[in-house]
Amino acid sequence: MNKNKILIELEIPLIEKSYDLFIPINKKVGTVKSLIEEALVEITEHSYIIKPESNFYSKDTGEIYDVNKTIRDTNLQNGSRIILL
Repeated sequence: MNKNKILIELEIPLIEKSYDLFIPINKKVGTVKSLIEEALVEITEHSYIIKPESNFYSKDTGEIYDVNKTIRDTNLQNGSRIILL
């Protein structure tokens, strides 16, 4: 297993889908969010619209993840369930 990545479950209510994704722990939350949103635009053929105010939230606690922290510096770990809203 790669120690530089964690496996998360990402739920996206806007498109009613959920994905299991490996994300790098050495990147900022905001960078990972941007990359995921850009991919969502592509895979949904532009039906997903990027909103600047969107954030990652913990599905279990409702905590908002700080876009300026690296994934490593959050409580995200293998198996974390997050929502992109």
